[in-house]
Amino acid sequence: MDDFTGRIGQVTAAMRDLFPPTPLLRNDHLSAKFGADVWLKREDLSPVRSYKIRGAFNAMSNTLASHPEQRLFVCASAGNHAQGVAFVCRHFGVQGVIFMPVTTPAQKIDKTRIFGGDAIEIRLVGDYFDDTLAAAQSYCAEKGAHFLSPFDDTDVIEGQASVAAEIGEQMGKDPDYIILPVGGGGLSAGIRKYLLARGAPTALRYVEPAGGASLAAALLAGRPVALDRVDNFVDGAAVAKVGEAPFAVLADVAPQHVLAAPEDRICTTILDMLNVEGIVLEPAGALSVDALTDLADEIAGKTVVCVTSGGNFDFERLPEVKERAQRYLGLKKYFILRLPQRPGALRDFLSLLGPEDDIARFEYLKKSARNFGSVLIGIETQQARNFAELFSRLDKAGFAYRDITNDETVAEYVI
Repeated sequence: MDDFTGRIGQVTAAMRDLFPPTPLLRNDHLSAKFGADVWLKREDLSPVRSYKIRGAFNAMSNTLASHPEQRLFVCASAGNHAQGVAFVCRHFGVQGVIFMPVTTPAQKIDKTRIFGGDAIEIRLVGDYFDDTLAAAQSYCAEKGAHFLSPFDDTDVIEGQASVAAEIGEQMGKDPDYIILPVGGGGLSAGIRKYLLARGAPTALRYVEPAGGASLAAALLAGRPVALDRVDNFVDGAAVAKVGEAPFAVLADVAPQHVLAAPEDRICTTILDMLNVEGIVLEPAGALSVDALTDLADEIAGKTVVCVTSGGNFDFERLPEVKERAQRYLGLKKYFILRLPQRPGALRDFLSLLGPEDDIARFEYLKKSARNFGSVLIGIETQQARNFAELFSRLDKAGFAYRDITNDETVAEYVI
């Protein structure tokens, strides 16, 4: 047996002291939708509702084995890694100091505190994660603590590889495909390294949020590079720079096997899984399922495992998710209407709406004009084609308007 494969077997077995294997479940809905045998590796059902507990456990376990005197661990995280570290600190009876941005939602802070209990201290530092990370590393140097990286660490990568070991044990065979979400690269590197060591025939496909495609950028440059801009909507995978250690494993991945999932489309997947299956996925947790759309032709008739990496979804975000999903599906649009300032003008506009068109927002932007006023209007409808018909009626009636649904600059200020 390959040394790495054997080691991952030991790591996976050691984790049973902490939690049972996460379920591997066939999903009838997705199987029928894509004409494939689709299974979900439910990392969203771990004790901390993400796979991050695995890497934290292995890294801390190895550190304590080699340096039993080390009793202080530090991390910087606003989400799943913080919760995993907190849980593992309590398990091993060591002290953890978890640095989180001041802007971290209270729900995430409270969950981290619940998992860690008296074993952890939470410090809120900085408005942005870079400031939080710098504070955590400075504290580490000052106190002689051990820093637990969320992904850029060989021990963490080994811990995440246990996902692949469990898939093999639970399925009893190698699936044709495993679809992996990518943020910093720890999970995908661990699973790839394990499967290569085993000589498994499974094909891997990697999916990143379109606004945080750090692996694709690294493959293009031949080294990890920092993205100029990151869309933080998929907060569990929106990483500006893939880790050095993960990239050492992923450097020869074929670029065409790395997919970019549009953030708005991910919202449709979140809602589909919630409404149809009753499965709660955070945006990063929905990445692998969302990628099935791009892989539909390739995976037809194949056995496919999607790793649903996390379910720490804040339901206060649900209105935003629904809004973005509607916009992606073409069921909601915003436009600025130039409305004549005369009696009956508004009535004339309303008469042009179809039976399935509903006004979701109506706001005068400029009320002082003598002849015309600018109005921000949001329209929801039940079928995307209704908008083409509405705009045709507006054109014939002589109304001037501008569709700003996909104009990020304007929408940022007025929607």
